[in-house]
Amino acid sequence: MDASTAAPASAPASAGPKPLSGGTLALLTVGLALGTFMEVLDTSIANVAVPTISGNLGVANSEGTWVISSYSVASAIAVPLTGWLARRVGEVRLFTLSVILFTIASAACGFATNFETLIAFRLVQGLVSGPMVPLSQTILMRSYPPEKRGLALGLWAMTVIVAPIFGPVMGGYITDNYTWPWIFYINVPIGLFSGVCAYLLLRGRETKITKQRIDAVGLALLVIGVSCLQMMLDLGKDRDWFNSGFIVALAIIAVVSLAFMLAWEATEKEPVVDLSLFRDRNFALGALIISFGFMAFFGSVVIFPLWLQTVMGYTAGIAGLATAPVGLLALVLSPLIGRNMHRLDLRLVASLAFLVFAFVSIWNSTFTLDVSFGQVILPRLVQGIGVAGFFVPMTTITLSSISDERLASASGLSNFLRTLSGAIGTAISSTFWEDDAIYHHAVLSESVNVYSPNTRAYQDALASIGYAGQSMTAKINDVVTSQGYMMATNDFFRISCVVFLVLAVLVWITKPKKGAGPSLGH
Repeated sequence: MDASTAAPASAPASAGPKPLSGGTLALLTVGLALGTFMEVLDTSIANVAVPTISGNLGVANSEGTWVISSYSVASAIAVPLTGWLARRVGEVRLFTLSVILFTIASAACGFATNFETLIAFRLVQGLVSGPMVPLSQTILMRSYPPEKRGLALGLWAMTVIVAPIFGPVMGGYITDNYTWPWIFYINVPIGLFSGVCAYLLLRGRETKITKQRIDAVGLALLVIGVSCLQMMLDLGKDRDWFNSGFIVALAIIAVVSLAFMLAWEATEKEPVVDLSLFRDRNFALGALIISFGFMAFFGSVVIFPLWLQTVMGYTAGIAGLATAPVGLLALVLSPLIGRNMHRLDLRLVASLAFLVFAFVSIWNSTFTLDVSFGQVILPRLVQGIGVAGFFVPMTTITLSSISDERLASASGLSNFLRTLSGAIGTAISSTFWEDDAIYHHAVLSESVNVYSPNTRAYQDALASIGYAGQSMTAKINDVVTSQGYMMATNDFFRISCVVFLVLAVLVWITKPKKGAGPSLGH
């Protein structure tokens, strides 16, 4: 079958257990979705708790960021290994084991009494989490009848989309009202439920196990390259990027290791990462578009609450509430789009989603320091339309012509690229925002002088309410700083708009058949 042609949703499933139905299928869907939600949530829930954790465990905030970095580095290593591990262990067994070990590691993080122990358990938590998201996707799709796999993908996508949005909200609430260990303890009941569901409902549905030798060279290069790359992205901003010798060393090691890994895996008979997947047109283009789309989207997920808290004076909780509406329409529309994918031209849906993102970005770029809370949340609500229309169709296009036996590898690799793109988007957007704000501050400061009528009028206004001397200077500097950050925020969203417009065009290069849905076999 031509790689550019997607199998129709009505294609027969490959040989294996029959799809589930009724209450069993509903319970499995909830169990797998909660497992996915738990894993994705942990990528962001600890972010707002870093100052509290650092204070309680007696370390500086700069060291406390390792609570985030250790997890993301370990997870980034494990995700692309999903296909290889699934072939050796079996998809069901690997997913169940990952969920149970993740739950145990979560509890251990909560019980940690010192910083070193917490970091060690976060590393374990990240390593065992790798297969959970891609395998929940493949198992869920395989458990649904062929004609309903679009719905399965829509339901799965909801958890991946919503979890990182609600992570900071939940993390802030728990940290403010309870103690920081509870951001880890909440995983225990969720993980136990998900693991038990998978074990009881998927018995007898194990995938074929093959005894592959360990590609030690490829594995070592992957671990070194990905861990150095992720550490560079996580720590670069705090260490002034390439002005730091440590960041330069990480970059060099990452580039060399990953370059050698690509060369090695391309000729290896049993690679840990199946690079031959990129020969499939839809997979290669779909993964590329998802990566850049997620990079731009995740950049806004980072910048938006930062702007609200550092410039607009919102608390972490209120900033979370302002961010959360993006998930409302996504929750409603994702399963709706998934259920009707076989009737839709997926490229049109994805292209329209990128146009919604572009429209919202331009909308955000018009904000001023006087914008109200209601004006802030309205574009976030509209953005949910784009989220649902982007993620589900593009994931379907990416996997549409992948055969059953390679689906776990494809899902693992595409999820790895998506996650890595989120990290790159975070690093680029936050660095650009800070640097652009400094630039605007410098430009604005040039016009603040005693010869400016506007400056003198503002000084007179401040003097009338009691400001004088250093307090007046500090107040003027605060205003200029806030305006600089506001202008940087506007610039960021204008650039995001251009990226989304380009992606709206690029999606038409893919070639799924009209009426195509996610398929597991041909």
